Amino acid sequence: MEKTEVQHQVHLDSTIELLGGSLTEALARAGLDNTLQQWIADVKALDNPELHQVVVDLQGLKAHFGGTSNPDMQLVRKLLHRMGTNTDRAAVFADGNTQPRVKALSEALLAAAKQLGHDEENTPAEDLKADSASNS
Repeated sequence: MEKTEVQHQVHLDSTIELLGGSLTEALARAGLDNTLQQWIADVKALDNPELHQVVVDLQGLKAHFGGTSNPDMQLVRKLLHRMGTNTDRAAVFADGNTQPRVKALSEALLAAAKQLGHDEENTPAEDLKADSASNS
C-alpha cells in the first residue's frame, strides 16, 4: 500500500512528539527502532537526492541504537544536529501541510541535539577527521 500525504504527516507528528520530550527517555523507549525505520522509509520514498545525507544519518542512528545498550551520546548529538540542519534545508521541497511539519521536525532535531549538549554542525568529513584523530 502506498503511503498518503496524511500518513507522512502522522509520522512527522509522532517523530516530533518523540523528540519533544526527554531524549534519554525516548532513546530507552520501546518502538524507537520502528519509528526510525518508518522515518527512513518516508524519506527514501521522497526520492530526493538532497535528502541522501538525512537517510544515511538515520540509518547510522538506527544501527547505533540497535547495536549497543550504551549509546555514544557524542555520536547521537552529531547525527541529530546534522539531520536537523539538513531537514531544514529540505523543507523547501515539502508541499502544503507537510512543510510546517518538516520545519517543526528540523527544530525538534536541533533542540534534541542541544539537549544533549551539541550546538554546532559537523559535516561527515569533519566527523571522519575527528574519528581518525581519536583512533591514532
